[in-house]
Amino acid sequence: MNFLGRNLREWLSSLPVFVVLLGVLLLSIGENLNSQLNKLGNHIWPDYHILRLDVPIPSCDPNIDLESEVTRIVAQKQQEAANDPFGGMFGGDDINESAIRESLGKQVLLCKMKHEAAQKTLEQKTPQLAKFVSVDMALSALSQFRRDNNQIFLAIVFFVCALTATLTHHHIGLRPMQTVLDYRFGLSAQLVANIALTYSSYSYLTNGWASGTLIQNEHIRWFYLFGFATLTLATAFRMLTIPKDAKPGGTIGKALLSVPLFAYMAISSARFFIFETDNPQGMVLFVDKIMDQASLFLNIGLYIWVGMLLKQTYLGEYIFRVFKPWKLPPELLAFVAVVIMAVPTAYTGASGIIIIAMGAVVYAELRRVGARRNLALAATAMSGSLGVVLRPCLLVLLIAMLNKEVTTDMMYGWGIKVFLLTSFLFFLVSLLAKQGPMKVAPVSEALMPSLNAFRPLIPYILIFVVTAAAYAFLLDAHLDEHTAPVVLPMIILLLLVYEYTIKHAEREPHETYEGEQRASSLEMSVRRATTDTTVHIGALLSIMALSLTVGGVIEDSGIFDQVAAQSDFFGSVWSAMIALVIVLVIIGMIMDPFGAIILVSGTLAQAAYSQGINPLHFWMITLVAFELGYLSPPVAVNHLLTRQVVGEEEIEKAKEETRGMNFWMRHERYVLPLTVMTIALVLVAFGPLVYMEMF
Repeated sequence: MNFLGRNLREWLSSLPVFVVLLGVLLLSIGENLNSQLNKLGNHIWPDYHILRLDVPIPSCDPNIDLESEVTRIVAQKQQEAANDPFGGMFGGDDINESAIRESLGKQVLLCKMKHEAAQKTLEQKTPQLAKFVSVDMALSALSQFRRDNNQIFLAIVFFVCALTATLTHHHIGLRPMQTVLDYRFGLSAQLVANIALTYSSYSYLTNGWASGTLIQNEHIRWFYLFGFATLTLATAFRMLTIPKDAKPGGTIGKALLSVPLFAYMAISSARFFIFETDNPQGMVLFVDKIMDQASLFLNIGLYIWVGMLLKQTYLGEYIFRVFKPWKLPPELLAFVAVVIMAVPTAYTGASGIIIIAMGAVVYAELRRVGARRNLALAATAMSGSLGVVLRPCLLVLLIAMLNKEVTTDMMYGWGIKVFLLTSFLFFLVSLLAKQGPMKVAPVSEALMPSLNAFRPLIPYILIFVVTAAAYAFLLDAHLDEHTAPVVLPMIILLLLVYEYTIKHAEREPHETYEGEQRASSLEMSVRRATTDTTVHIGALLSIMALSLTVGGVIEDSGIFDQVAAQSDFFGSVWSAMIALVIVLVIIGMIMDPFGAIILVSGTLAQAAYSQGINPLHFWMITLVAFELGYLSPPVAVNHLLTRQVVGEEEIEKAKEETRGMNFWMRHERYVLPLTVMTIALVLVAFGPLVYMEMF
């Protein structure tokens, strides 16, 4: 059903999410502009911090008759003395008229000064100032509106996108639902999960009422109740309308693999909180932690939108054209892509986010220049794994906030070394696994074509630099981990405007890989990017929110606390390190990075410190172990996210084109990242211990 050229999904899902994300973007600009206006106002009017507010008129009378007032006060005191039931026993018989006159004189003088100050302020309130203040106050109100409603914005985005992912079957599982049995198992598990979450939300709300105290943010509890109830109804509806193209039959084993990960997390949490501990509200209590960091999770939505918008541009194609004249082997191109993607990963703070945001671009461009599918899939899955240790990664900031034993400077300093190590290992493993000669075109042949290919990138660079500079100098918003979520969307939107209104890049010849589709207009590109964004936000935030409940189960079980309390539990630092590495990798398999950091900070970190492991060493191990966990079967979240953005069809084609080849070629998309990160983890974890033993 179409209305004004838009289908129902675009009206009810894409449009609301677009409005919220664009609103957050504009409100952020307004907040920065408000801050700059305050600085400008104080520069023009020295007393602007007073002038921008209403001027209070003093209530005292500066023209009072001093002698009459003294006479009145003296008479009042004499009357009070006459009526004193104690007959002046406690003093007060003598009335000092001169002291009263002096005190009144000082009061009148102070009153006159107040009136003069108020009059002076009123005289400075010119029409120009009034207009300036009206703009300032309007922006201030908008800034306050954003701060007051961040949780509502996140709730809208979360539930609209989760509903979209549910109705379109885009939740992340170990394999996609393909057969009728897959759909029945997957949807049944989602139904149980959503019923449990609805019951938990109801318990959370009613327990708040029963407490007899004022419930803070009660509207968010209502959002949970109606949101999860709606997801329950949507899942029940989908169970009655299994897609007609679903293959008949299926096996129980594959059907269990098709159950979305968030459903497994919710069901396991429900078993613990509802049935074992009789604390049904516990599930939503831990989900509610995303609201404590509403800005952070809204930023994740903005990052995903950036990636989908970037996918609609021709920027990636132009960048890889620069390398094409050099005729680099696919392995070297994959290395270049992985190293380049470390930079945006450092800004987003998590490899999973960067895969959702830009994985499609990495895969598309590697395929465009001829990389085999499995190698492109491996590079895409690992595209965010190297940058989580670089400045200004949010994970490192979070670790430093929660653990006073380490500082950001310490971690970023060692992070560069870990980055260089993992980059070198990726390059080395790629060389060892190469399928052809490692030859590069001569400089005489490649240099000029490469420089010519660089020319189309100059306008893109100028737009990036000018926009970032405008934010920095006009809004005092320098591009860093805090401002990137609001600066980058504007930059990419301007790139799209440039492509479709000035450059008309859609009219130029472009190389495409099989199955690639391009938008034909600016409006179409933004609409398509937003539509893709909704399902990815829904799938990713569902896993992040429910992984917090898994962390709650682990935390409430007290397992790690018991270990931390026993300093001799492991016997030696070597056995402690082996156990910690294994546990950290397992945590990386089942939890999102932000929730995992919070969990480990209060549990495993204390156990590690008690075993004599250096805190800085431990956290470097943790970051690398998490990345290995995200790449490790049976869950392999980064590979699942890669499949989410490139499509199941590409995965199947990769299997077909390597059928009958050796083990490495058939499983390269798994084995290459695992080999690199396993070697890196072993070196990071045990290298310092070996060094200390030897020296």
